[in-house]
Amino acid sequence: MVILDGKKISQEIKKEIAETVKSIIAAGKPAPHLAAILAGNDGASETYVGHKEKDCHEVGFRSTVLRFPDSISQKELLSEIVRLNSDNEITGLIVQLPLPGHISEREVIEAINPDKDVDGFHPENVGRMVMGLPAFVSATPYGIIELMKRYSIETSGKNCVILGRSNIVGRPMANLLSQKAYPGDCTITVCHSKSKNIKGICAEADIIVAALGVPEFLSADMVKEGAVVIDVGITRVKADNKSGFRLVGDVKFDEVSAKASFITPVPGGVGPMTRVALLKNTLKSYELKGR
Repeated sequence: MVILDGKKISQEIKKEIAETVKSIIAAGKPAPHLAAILAGNDGASETYVGHKEKDCHEVGFRSTVLRFPDSISQKELLSEIVRLNSDNEITGLIVQLPLPGHISEREVIEAINPDKDVDGFHPENVGRMVMGLPAFVSATPYGIIELMKRYSIETSGKNCVILGRSNIVGRPMANLLSQKAYPGDCTITVCHSKSKNIKGICAEADIIVAALGVPEFLSADMVKEGAVVIDVGITRVKADNKSGFRLVGDVKFDEVSAKASFITPVPGGVGPMTRVALLKNTLKSYELKGR
C-alpha cells in the first residue's frame, strides 16, 4: 500500500511555481496577483482564505483579500467583482463560498471574468472542461488529477466509482477521468444518495473517489484488493483527546488501507493538493495574458 502524500507533492509543486515566479520577477515583470473576496464571518472560510494568503506568500505571488460584513448587499458585492475584473493588476479572482444567505452564489460566480476564474466555477470554464478544451478546472478535481499523475497511477480502461455528484468535485471528476487523456480513459459510475447497491458497485471498482461528505462511509467490505482510494471528505468528529475532536474523511482509513494499493490520508492528502491547484491556475492565468 502506498500513501498518496498530498502534502509532500504540494510542496514540490510550490517549489516549481516559486522558481517560475523568480524568473518572472528577474525579467522585470510583476508577480502574479491573486485576489480573494470574503463576505461574512464564517470561521472556516476565514481559515481557508488565510491558508491561501500563506500559500501566495510562499511562492512569491502578490495577494489581496477584501473582507466585507455579511450585511453587504448583492449589488455591492457584484460591483466589487466588476471592479476587480477590470483591474489589470489582478491575475486571478476568487469569491470564498459559502456566501451570506441573501446573496445568489450563481450570480456571483457568473459575474467573475472567466479569464480570472481560477476557482474554475464559471459556466464557461465548466463547459470548456466538459468538452475537453483548455479551461480552469476547479481546484479539488485538478489537485486529484495532478496527484494521480505524480504517482503514475494507471487509469486507462479502469472502472472508477465517484461517490458524490456535486458540481465542485463529483461531476468534474467523473468528466475528467472519462476523457481521452491521462489520467483518464476510465469507465465511470457516479453514485449518490439515491443509488442502489452502492456496496456492490464499489466492490467492483479499480478506483474510488469518495466525495460524499459522510464521515467514514467507505468501509473495507466495499473495497476490492488493490483498489486506488481517493478520500475527498474531511469532517470534525468528537474524540477523547486534548482538542476534543479529530479529523476524518469519507473512508475508514485504518481498515481500507489494508486492502488499497494507493490511498490518500486525511488530513494531508487531497486538501494540500486543492490549495496548490489554485496556485497553478493563477500562474496559468498569468501566463495566458502573456505578461
